[in-house]
Amino acid sequence: MPHTKTSLNIWLRSLLFFLLYNLMGIVHSILCLLVAPFQRFEQRYRFVSLWTQATMTLLRVLNGVHIQVEGLEHIPRDEPVVILSNHQSQWETFYLQLLISPQATVVKRELLKIPFFGWGLALLKPIPIDRSSPTTALKTILKVGKARLDEGISVVIYPEGTRQPPGQLGRFNVGGAMLACRAGRRVLPVVHNAGDCWPHGSWLRHPGTIYLRIGPPMSCQDGDAKALNKQAEQWIRDNARTLKPGS
Repeated sequence: MPHTKTSLNIWLRSLLFFLLYNLMGIVHSILCLLVAPFQRFEQRYRFVSLWTQATMTLLRVLNGVHIQVEGLEHIPRDEPVVILSNHQSQWETFYLQLLISPQATVVKRELLKIPFFGWGLALLKPIPIDRSSPTTALKTILKVGKARLDEGISVVIYPEGTRQPPGQLGRFNVGGAMLACRAGRRVLPVVHNAGDCWPHGSWLRHPGTIYLRIGPPMSCQDGDAKALNKQAEQWIRDNARTLKPGS
């Protein structure tokens, strides 16, 4: 739901969050680069994720943003999965990193060039793609994504491709389902309303609750990626409508 009125308190708290969040990110990314050569991937992942944990704490304490998660029992503990999530905010790219680990995210390759943030992200074995070439991007997802899954690393894909306004869902690309089918892995559907509190394209952080729901893992039947993609999309669309209490 769009925010039509923003109090001075929210503006000031959002500004303070923006400053502290970026300052922490700059300092921590430098530390990550310094210690990375001496760490195994699992150690590096946990160390890089400390900034994410601090960001979530800051968001709660300073901006009054709380998180409610349903379906934790659906997260497989003994196998990597392909996570398909709706895309509204920057928040989910952080929180999913903590919720399901280790994991690799499909990202635009340009993000890895962003000073500090991109440098830290590059340490987590992301899957960078060229968005200007869909064919090449899909080949990268299937090849590198399978390699990550074979390493025991779950893969996060946002099938809408771009962030959508709160309350809306875009067209679902089939790439994530194709990866799951070709790699012999299951899909884990996720839906949330992060854009209500952390809207895309804005530095404002609105107090409230981010609801995130995890669905049961879905298997690929007879190698039919389109059917699997449709099943995951339908689950996300159905649960998006009932995500908040009273909806």
